[in-house]
Amino acid sequence: MSFRRAPLAAAALWLALGISLARFVFQPTVVLLAALLLLLLLTLAALRYSTRIAWLPVAGIWIILGFACASWQPEPSTPVALLTYADNLSRTVRAHVTRIRIPPPAPEHYAQAADADPVPPWESVEETSPSSVPLLSIDLAVDAAEALTPDTSTMTPVTGGVRVSIFPPKPASPADPALPTLPTPPDLHCGDFIELPLRLKPPERFRDPGAFQYADLLLIQGIAARASVAADRITLLGASPSTLSCRLFAAQSWASGRLLHFAQSPENRRLPVVLQLAQPDALMLNAMLFGDRSGLTHTLRVGFERTGSFHLFVVSGLHIALLAGLVFWLLRRLRMPLVLATFATIAATAAYAALTGFGQPAQRSLAMTCIFLLARLLSRDRDSLNAVGAAVLAMLLWSPPSLFEASFQMTVLVVLAIGGIAIPLAHSTFLRYAALPFNAHRTHGNDFEDAEDSKSSLEPREAHFLLMLDLWGEALAALLGSWAGKLPSLLLRTLLWILELALIGIVAELVMVLPMAMYFHRAALFALPANMLVIPLIGILAPAAVATFVCSLASPWLALLPGALTAALLHLITLTIQYVSHLRAADVRVPGPVWWIALVALLAWGACCWLVRRGRGGALATAFALPLIAALILWPEPAVTTPGALEVTAIDVGQGDSLLAINPERSVMLIDAGGPVGGHGVSEVVANFNVGEEVVSPYLWSRRLRRVDILVLSHAHTDHMGGMPAILQNFHPRELWVGIDPRSPLYAALLQDAARVGTRVRHLHAGEHLPWGSVDVSILSPALAYTNTSSPRNDDSLVLTLQYGKASVLLEGDAEKTSESTMIAAGFIHPVTLLKVGHHGSRTSSTPEFIAAAAPEDAVISVGRHNTFGHPRPEVLQRLADAGTHVFRTDMFGVTTFLLRPDGSIRETVGDIPLAPGSPHHKALESPR
Repeated sequence: MSFRRAPLAAAALWLALGISLARFVFQPTVVLLAALLLLLLLTLAALRYSTRIAWLPVAGIWIILGFACASWQPEPSTPVALLTYADNLSRTVRAHVTRIRIPPPAPEHYAQAADADPVPPWESVEETSPSSVPLLSIDLAVDAAEALTPDTSTMTPVTGGVRVSIFPPKPASPADPALPTLPTPPDLHCGDFIELPLRLKPPERFRDPGAFQYADLLLIQGIAARASVAADRITLLGASPSTLSCRLFAAQSWASGRLLHFAQSPENRRLPVVLQLAQPDALMLNAMLFGDRSGLTHTLRVGFERTGSFHLFVVSGLHIALLAGLVFWLLRRLRMPLVLATFATIAATAAYAALTGFGQPAQRSLAMTCIFLLARLLSRDRDSLNAVGAAVLAMLLWSPPSLFEASFQMTVLVVLAIGGIAIPLAHSTFLRYAALPFNAHRTHGNDFEDAEDSKSSLEPREAHFLLMLDLWGEALAALLGSWAGKLPSLLLRTLLWILELALIGIVAELVMVLPMAMYFHRAALFALPANMLVIPLIGILAPAAVATFVCSLASPWLALLPGALTAALLHLITLTIQYVSHLRAADVRVPGPVWWIALVALLAWGACCWLVRRGRGGALATAFALPLIAALILWPEPAVTTPGALEVTAIDVGQGDSLLAINPERSVMLIDAGGPVGGHGVSEVVANFNVGEEVVSPYLWSRRLRRVDILVLSHAHTDHMGGMPAILQNFHPRELWVGIDPRSPLYAALLQDAARVGTRVRHLHAGEHLPWGSVDVSILSPALAYTNTSSPRNDDSLVLTLQYGKASVLLEGDAEKTSESTMIAAGFIHPVTLLKVGHHGSRTSSTPEFIAAAAPEDAVISVGRHNTFGHPRPEVLQRLADAGTHVFRTDMFGVTTFLLRPDGSIRETVGDIPLAPGSPHHKALESPR
């Protein structure tokens, strides 16, 4: 491989290097301009005196350009002025609607499972809607917000984006709590100028290693705060002219609505079920064709995510390429001139990319398509590495931060894997047979001699191969007729096509091991067979779905035939994916590799791109190297633990609980897994964010943990249990410890999940003692006589102590005064080294008697920032301060680790900073505020 054949690929590599360096080194603009001028002079000198080294200053120029682009590109800025109004006060806001979404419904068991905490009196009406499922989600561009003082209230100009969930209105009176069965969403349109009361809240940020920051994703979309409101509190002030983005969103929503309308039409319902497009089918097609993912619930997504084929059902480069190829082929069949067909295809592809929201995958595929078509038009050699280099250059010059996005890296890696490794590997082995003159043999006259002449230029092995193929063809023609003479060559071409597809899939999946492990912590072992089965069907499904959509615009009757074909293909694909995804080995979750392994893998793949072009020996070496590189990436590394200590880590999960305990024998116990706090927060997290998947699991993977031995559920409230299904699926715990069984659909579903993954469920009560390596576990609550046949309560909490030598930990869950009194009366509470404060520091827990009996040296409170419950309460903090306890709060310091030694000593670490008694950080934590 020579960079002279792919100069744009080399330029893209150097530009990316400059963008990467800009993250670590800051240089003033003057320095960059001076360096650029010097390199230009060196380039001119090299071209004049020594062209062989001219590439060095040229590479430097591209590196400086990358450095400059990254330095000058403005980062998404947080609208600080707007966030000053996020202070838990309900304010009147005036804003323009910039986007409208209809969120998918939450699962029924989530809607029914809410935390038993009473609603604080300062909660506004719009945040206490009895329904947990929003009618709409809208994005607002704020124009003004109400500034409140003790004496005045004025509207102040302020800018920023807010995402608002709109819920059904509250009942008219307590005597009539019933709401309409199907509440009607408010009639809002993009561009409307509205006024509404909002309690602005900044998106939650989790200070844990590896945690996905949903707030950063919102900030990229221009959203700085979130809020909720009842539908009847919105006042329409007027409408503004639609912007281009509004028109594109409206077109996307209109297209999605047309497919849903056809799915609900009587004509479609008359078809047999297997040929009928159901509503979930239409939601999947909307994501695939128009980029509308609002209807993709977790149930629809999970199978495709586990098999590594989710990209097939979102608008990606595959769909853009299919559309471009189909349009270009049709226009050429209609005898349109090449120039017109090229530019018409580019225009149609660009319009479709804009309709889908013009996301990063669509932008990259559009750039690649344009480069390919224009190169074809100019009769240039279509080099795949040069084409991807041109597309990468365009994308990085336009948006340098995209270099660090997972989708960008995966796109570039897979194209390099195919164009740089798979295709050359195929050409050096079996694919060269595809170019042989298969149909050279004739059965009449002197044509056979002509065929022999055409074979004379071949290598002896190739000529012998064709001769045997001719003999088989003649034998079949003599037996079955002349038509059978072409069967051997046809079968061979089909076999070669299958082998090429398989090789491309294998190489792509072996390279995708790195980003899949780094960003998604998945080793999708069945991704290759799943994609090989599905991708050919997608090539038929996508045109059929487009035909269904186009025909439905004219008449549902006209769309029945393509709709039936679309439904049959879609059902076949989903059944295949569901079957594969339910195999236990289909979805293996793994920690991401350390940085040096990722670097070695990238360098090794670069070497493979060069080695595969060095003849058959190089191709054979590449074939051996690729699986070895994948094995190196997935090779298990030792977990990050502290020998000779009992470790307890409070994970920052916001307003919830999750604690990791690791004993000296490296056995892992996870107590609770965070989750949403009842009410509408449940549906929001279910739809967009799962704490167990996005926060708790990544933290465990950052510690190189692959298995949780014991999973403990304190009680069945969503802020403790909501993330547990993800933990069960990702880490397959050996045991699940619970207390009692309250009446909760979400808790029942959790027990079913545990049975499905083979986790043993143990019900524990006060007085039981269990050995856990060198640590003794004692259960303090609930008492054996305690029962609860209604919805979950805080006093259901499973309270336990971990005793390691002279050091001990008391984990209280959300136990309240009644449970604390019972434990004190039973003589279970003794002085401990570390206390997990009950119920997030609520005044319903941590009584003076309980604190006096426990006398903790350290205490940790798991609590969310900006929570509306007032946790932790000042009186609780004062009691702990009076007891001389060092108080640690996850809302102030994020993830916090405690190392307990058998001599009773304890050492604290906030984030990555170890704290010593008497240090400034330690003194700050002792403050009751």
